[in-house]
Amino acid sequence: MSQTTTYAGSAGAAKSEIETSAIRAISWRLIPFLVLAYFFSYLDRVNLGFAALTMNAELKFTPLIFSWGAGIFFIGYFIFEVPSNLALEKFGASRWIARIMVTWGIISALMALVNGVTGFYVLRFLLGVAEAGFFPGIILYLTYWYPAEYRGRFLAAFAIAVPVSTVIGAPISGLLLGLDGAMGLKGWQWLFVLEGIPSILLGIVTWFYLTDRPEKADWLSAEQKAWLKGRLDSEIAAKQAVKHLTLGEALSSPKVIMLSLIYFGFVGALYGMQFWLPQIVKAFGLTNAQTGFVTAVPYVFGTIAMILWARHSDSTRERVMHVGLPMILIAVALAISSYITDPVMTMVALTFAAIGVFCVFGVFWTLPTSWLSGTAAAGAIALINSIGNLAGFGGPYLIGWVKETTGQTSTGLLVLAVLPLLAGILVFVGGHETKHEFVEQRR
Repeated sequence: MSQTTTYAGSAGAAKSEIETSAIRAISWRLIPFLVLAYFFSYLDRVNLGFAALTMNAELKFTPLIFSWGAGIFFIGYFIFEVPSNLALEKFGASRWIARIMVTWGIISALMALVNGVTGFYVLRFLLGVAEAGFFPGIILYLTYWYPAEYRGRFLAAFAIAVPVSTVIGAPISGLLLGLDGAMGLKGWQWLFVLEGIPSILLGIVTWFYLTDRPEKADWLSAEQKAWLKGRLDSEIAAKQAVKHLTLGEALSSPKVIMLSLIYFGFVGALYGMQFWLPQIVKAFGLTNAQTGFVTAVPYVFGTIAMILWARHSDSTRERVMHVGLPMILIAVALAISSYITDPVMTMVALTFAAIGVFCVFGVFWTLPTSWLSGTAAAGAIALINSIGNLAGFGGPYLIGWVKETTGQTSTGLLVLAVLPLLAGILVFVGGHETKHEFVEQRR
C-alpha cells in the first residue's frame, strides 16, 4: 500500500487533523503574500483612473485618448498572456512571477515621464506586455496547493486584492495628487512613481519567497505533503478519466471559448467601472482627496460580499447560480445607475454593481480549474483571461466613446450593462459538472 493510500484511508480524526493543519500552513504561507503582490499589480494597472483627474487636463487628453490609453494595456496583455502562463509552468512560479513584477513596476513608474499621446500609448501597451501572465499564473499556481473544496474561498481570498486596492489605493492616490509641485513633479507623476516602486521591491522578494510546488515546501511536514498529494492526484485522475485534454484541445474547446466570452462580459463591467468611477465621483463636485474616499465605498461592500459568497459556494458545492446571479445583478445595477442623477442614489446603485462584480470574481475561476489540469490548464486559463481582458479595452473605450458623443458618462454605463447581462445568460446555458470537480477521499 502506498503512503498516499495510507493517509487517504486513515482514521477520520487523524485525516482531519492533517488536512486542517496542511490547509492552514499553506494559507498562512501563500495567501497574504499573493494578496500583497496582486494588490500592487492591480493598483499599478488602474491608478490611471486617478492620475486622469489632473493628467488629462495638463496633457490635453480627450476622453477618447484616455480610453485608448486605458484600454491598449489589454492588447499587450492579450498577445503575451498564453506564452507567459506556459513559461510559468515551465520555469516555476517564483522566477516567473518575480520577473513579471519587477518589469511591470519599472514600466509603471516610467509612466511619470509621459508628455504626449504617443508615449502614453507605448508605455500602457508595454505595461500590459510586462504584466501578462500574472493573474492566470497565480490562479494556476493555487491549483497546485488547494483541493477543489477549498478553491473558491481561497481564490476569493487572493482576489480580495482587487477591491482592497481601491479601498486603500483610492484614498492614497487621491492624496498623492496633492504632492503637485514637490521637487518639480506633478501630483500624477508622484502617483506613478510611488505606486510603482513597491512592485519592484516585492518582485525581488518573490524570487526567494515563493515555493514552486508542494513537494519542495520544507515548511510542510511529510504527512501534510502526503495528504495533499493524495487529494490532488485523485482530483486530477477524476478529470483525466472523463477526458485528458492536450493543450491544443483545451485551447479549441467550446467550453473554454464559452468561459472566455463569459469572462469578457464580466471584465467589461469591471474595468468600465474601475477606470471611470473616479471621474463619475469627481463630477459630484468633490475634491481629489474626497473623490478617493468616496470611490472606495462600493469596494468595501464588494470585499465583504466576495468572501461570504465564495464560502457559500464552497459549502453548498454550487457554482452556476453563484456566478450567474451576480452577473445579472451587475447588469441591473449599472442600468439603474444610468438613470439616476442624485449622487447618493448613484453611489448606492454602483455599490450593488460592485457587490455583483466581486461575487463573480470570487467564484468564476472555479469553473475552468474544476476540469482542467497540467499544461492544458495553464494554456486554457491564460486564454480565458486574455480573451476576457480584451473587454478591459472595450469597456473603458465604450464609456469614453459614449461620453464624447453624448457628453454623459451615465449613458455609457447603460450600454455597458449589456455585457454582464449576456455573460450571465451564458453561465446558465453552459452549466457546470460539479461531480467532476469534487472528489471524495476514500475512508
